[in-house]
Amino acid sequence: MRATLLALALLLIPAPTPAIEVVASIAPVHSLVAQVMEGTGTPRLLLPPGASPHDHALRPSDAAALQRAAVVVRIGLALERWLDGPLGSLSAEARVVTLVEIPGLTLLPVREGEAFEAHSDAHDGDAHAHEGHVDGGDADEAPDPHVWLDPDNARLWLAAIAETLAAADPPNASLYRANAAQARAALDGLAAGIDSALAPVRGRPFIVFHDAYQYFERRFHIEASGAVAFADAAAPGPARMAAVRAHITKTGARCLFREPQFRSAIVEAVAAGTGARIGVLDPLGAGLEPGPGLYGALLRGLADNLAACLR
Repeated sequence: MRATLLALALLLIPAPTPAIEVVASIAPVHSLVAQVMEGTGTPRLLLPPGASPHDHALRPSDAAALQRAAVVVRIGLALERWLDGPLGSLSAEARVVTLVEIPGLTLLPVREGEAFEAHSDAHDGDAHAHEGHVDGGDADEAPDPHVWLDPDNARLWLAAIAETLAAADPPNASLYRANAAQARAALDGLAAGIDSALAPVRGRPFIVFHDAYQYFERRFHIEASGAVAFADAAAPGPARMAAVRAHITKTGARCLFREPQFRSAIVEAVAAGTGARIGVLDPLGAGLEPGPGLYGALLRGLADNLAACLR
């Protein structure tokens, strides 16, 4: 009888109306938007899994989807230069959420120096990058664009995404806000689990392929000793590879992490003869199924792979 009454009650609850068309730039952003939209529809992802954001070109179908979109959600830094032109031709009614403009974000400057050898192009962000606070850096410089790897930033974005969707799609406003609140609570639990997983390996030196992880590092109190490639993931030459090999020896780095989007031969050549293990870190979730679960799986994967290699 209780099951019958529950089924009848569910039938009386109005079903969500069809959602508006929403587009997200990269997989972690798409995942956050998908969490907020759950129960109303699915956003479209522009950057395919496994593709590099540093040299992407929109497919014709994606360009067409942008023109139809009621809401577009992007990071808003040099990482997405391929979006600048298409966004300029959107209709006046389309809402663009530029996530680095959300007040209260943690924004970090691009790291420089011998260990990271930041490429000059890494500073050529768009004007929106200057509106946030850049901790420890020059306010006139564009920050490191990998802002999604701090879950505290993601918590702020969830609320902003929900409010934008609510304004564009009022019939589903309460569902968007409820989904965002639930997703924020889940992030709190995720962060606590990552803190515990990384506690045993804090202080152990490691090298990353390119300097994409400092938001994650700062939030969870670990720190890379250096990077193989330039900050914009440009391939390193022989001199740079030799310098990184010497840096591994100097620091005693236990692990050298490659990324699935780039050739593993470079990392293998750098690691040869150093005794450093090779692990994998992926800042975009290339091997994960796009959707609501990707963001949490991405951060858990970073923590698990760091802990496994550094133990």
